[in-house]
Amino acid sequence: MNLFKAMEVSASGLRSQRLVIDSVSLNLANIQTTRTEEGGPYRRRRVVFSAPPQTQNFLEIFENRLGGMGNLRRTHPNHFPVLPLRLIRREEEWERVRAETVVSPEEYQIVFDPSHPDADEFGYLRLPNINLVEEMVTLLKALRNFEANVTAFNAAKDMFLKALEIGR
Repeated sequence: MNLFKAMEVSASGLRSQRLVIDSVSLNLANIQTTRTEEGGPYRRRRVVFSAPPQTQNFLEIFENRLGGMGNLRRTHPNHFPVLPLRLIRREEEWERVRAETVVSPEEYQIVFDPSHPDADEFGYLRLPNINLVEEMVTLLKALRNFEANVTAFNAAKDMFLKALEIGR
């Protein structure tokens, strides 16, 4: 495996998780915001991850992997049939996961507070529908993922440095 690609994968994960941490921080900072520039209460932000479309189905990817392994020892004639070696494009294999921040369409939380300046004529106040516990769990999960990507990046960097030391 190309070590630069391993570092690129980890860097992509770091960028994605930073986006999650930023959106959770924004949500927590605006948990009681009833008035925004757009008008109305703050809307919760979420990060949605999506993978690039696959050009090969699973069987084709599996056959390419198996074909690249060479001759395998078979315990049964039907295991690991001989497959022709096909070249696959490496650029498609390493496309990044896309992370995008979206505004949640959830309804607002309605609270009776006639003393609040943003309450309607009946005394009801619309607050963002942000659950503190859910946001904290999302934050902890993103922090763990961020730490895992830092560890993977540092491991790839250490392997790269060791490979440079061998060349001396």
